[in-house]
Amino acid sequence: MTTSLLTPYPPGIPLLIPGERFNRKIVDFLRFTRSFNAAFPGFATDVHGLIEDEDDEGRKRYAVDCVRQP
Repeated sequence: MTTSLLTPYPPGIPLLIPGERFNRKIVDFLRFTRSFNAAFPGFATDVHGLIEDEDDEGRKRYAVDCVRQP
């Protein structure tokens, strides 16, 4: 379950709110966002709540803060 809002801009409508679970469509959208941002660096899609980081080779990685449900 996510711990924060996950909101793409535009349009600014949350994909997930805290406490919701990921589903296949959301994961597919996030994968699309990752590939789009890699292909078009000047036109990157902004997704609030998505954590961007770089690995040791300079490639971008994306993560979302989540908690495991018991």
